[in-house]
Amino acid sequence: VQLQASGGGSVQAGGSLRLSCTASGDNLYYYTIGWFRQAPGKEREGVSCIKISEGTTYYEDSVWGRFTISRDNADNTVYLRMNNLKPEDTAVYYCAVGSNSCYRGLVLPPLYNWWGQGTQVTVSS
Repeated sequence: VQLQASGGGSVQAGGSLRLSCTASGDNLYYYTIGWFRQAPGKEREGVSCIKISEGTTYYEDSVWGRFTISRDNADNTVYLRMNNLKPEDTAVYYCAVGSNSCYRGLVLPPLYNWWGQGTQVTVSS
């Protein structure tokens, strides 16, 4: 599976961005697609995931109610809509694909096999 992440940028606090993760090489239906982020000097952390075949989604507490993960079946793309962005959301965002389920406690980098290249999100106050 090859992943292409895009959609990052610079916005002011309260603004919105939509990240895209387009996959090639396999259909994403039976995989879990996760979004992760890594801020300078910090470990990579799981933000959200979706697994269409199990009908599950998950959001990390700090983004719950602000971020929405969705999938476009037609173009094999997963989106992360980010609203009401905060300066603490500033990070490089990565999408990844794994065979694990999508639940709290399972959005961990070692569980994901394929990674996109990352897209920078910068939120200014």
